[in-house]
Formats: sequence, structure tokens, C-alpha cells
Amino acid sequence: MASRANNADESLVELFLDMQAAERGAGKNTLDAYRNDLDDLLAHLRAAKVSVAKATTDDLRGFLASVTERGLATASLARRLSAVRQLYRFLYAEGKRGDDPAAVLEGPKRGRTLPKVLSIAEVDGLLTQARGNAENAEQPTAIRLRAARLLCLLEVVYATGLRVSELVALPASAARKDQRMLVVRGKGNKERLVPLNGAAKRAMAEYLKLREDAKEAAPSKWLFPSFGEQGHITRQHFARELKALGAASGIRPERLSPHVLRHAFASHLLHNGADLRVVQTLLGHADISTTQIYTHVLEERLKALVRDLHPLTDG
Repeated sequence: MASRANNADESLVELFLDMQAAERGAGKNTLDAYRNDLDDLLAHLRAAKVSVAKATTDDLRGFLASVTERGLATASLARRLSAVRQLYRFLYAEGKRGDDPAAVLEGPKRGRTLPKVLSIAEVDGLLTQARGNAENAEQPTAIRLRAARLLCLLEVVYATGLRVSELVALPASAARKDQRMLVVRGKGNKERLVPLNGAAKRAMAEYLKLREDAKEAAPSKWLFPSFGEQGHITRQHFARELKALGAASGIRPERLSPHVLRHAFASHLLHNGADLRVVQTLLGHADISTTQIYTHVLEERLKALVRDLHPLTDG
């Protein structure tokens, strides 16, 4: 009997995940996150001998309390609450339940956390270190090729602000000589255009030339091919190489990740006068509120403008 109830619960979760993939274009990473959070819910309800279809608001509050007791971060608790809310909203809309027990649940209070950002000088230092490694002709070919790939990844992400999942999965066609813009397929399967600068295009050309010289230009649909299951290098692989490069440049590992470079792209654009709406478009944010985490940069820039340009400001 318990086994049938467990199977029924898992079926409801699978229906929800199918809807997220089919109707909302959720990618693998988003679906994996939902599955992880809802598996946690199922385990709690199973231990309490309650099914998803019969759980009450108090049962769901008990689940959230158990998450808090485990010492998970506020962000993790908020993500689980979001998954629970969306699951029960879906079940109610589909007629699988006659009510929505998650509708009245309240989430933890979350302060606005500012993104980790590197200075322009620190990014310049990273790029200088990466270029030095890529141009070191005394290294074995395989090591130099890896260094050229890392330089290419760095130049492209800092030029475009791509998400790391978008970056590592770039098609080989992104490196065409006449390419001025990248067509990126982002969250929700939405496409956007991002411009390529000269440094990124040069890094691509140099990397592909080294691949050709090393006889590693086997046909691949990926710009950054790999022998792994995905066919291209993974986010984790890029992150490891980036942290090692950062250590050589004097940047602590906890301050550096592919996402930090995306933040640097956005912050440096805004610092130099870009419009928030333009940055929203380049980053692929569906809502301007997501981009507004960078308003602290705008605030500092406005203060500097008033300080430097206002005629009554004390020198």
C-alpha cells in the first residue's frame, strides 16, 4: 500500500517536471534543482506517512521547519519553498487537488545580497595571466592548447556576459571569421543577440589555430569539445581551471567563479555609463528586477558624477 502511495507521489512530481520542461522551457539544471528539492519533500512526507495528494498546510510547514533545523542557508530554504508552491499550484490547476495548501506559506526574509564583483584591474590581471600561459611556446602542445582554450573562454564570457551553461555549450559556428554577434539560446529556450569584441574574436581564432596545428580539429558541433557525455567541456571543469588561474593571479578561490565574471561584465558596463535596460537585454534577464542587483554600481556612479561635476561641490 505504501509502495503504491510512493509511486503516486513520484508520478505527480514527474507530471510537474514534464510541464516545466514542455510549457516553460526549463533546462536540465533547473529541472535537476526542482527534482532535488521535491525529493526532499517526498522523503519528509513519506516519513510522516502523508501523501503529496493529502498533505495539509501544517504538513508543509513541518517540512520547511525540518529544512531550517538542518541548518540550510536562507537561499536554500527559499528555493525549496518556491518548488513546493509551484508544485501545489500546478496540482490545483490540473485538478489533482481541490485546494492549494502551499498558497498561504510564508518564506524567510531575505536581504538583498550584492553580487561578488572583480575590479577592472583584477579582470585585466586574469586576462594577462591567461594570455601569457597561452603564448608560452616552451610548453608542451597539449598544455598550451588548454591554456588557449581557457583564454578564449575568459575573453568570450567577459565580452558577452554569458551564463556559464551558455558559454560552454557554444556551437562551433560561433567562431566564424565574419561573426560580429552571437545568437544565444538562454533560459526558457529564448534567443538573444550579444555582440563580440575584437579580443574575443582573436582569442577564438588563436585557439582554433592551435587546435588545428595540434591535429585536434576533429569535426565537432561544439566550440569547446570534450570527450565527456555532454560533448563539450563542463561548467565544473571551467570553474576549476578558472580558480587555478585566479590563484596564480593573486585572487582567492572563493572570490572567483564563472558567474563572478558575468557579474563583472554587467558591473563594469554600468560603471562606464551603460543603460540598465541594455544590460538586462545582454544578460538575458526576463525581468528588470533581476538586473537591479547592480543598482549599487549606478548609485556609486551618480555620487561620483555629483561630486565631480556639481558647481557647488567643495573641491
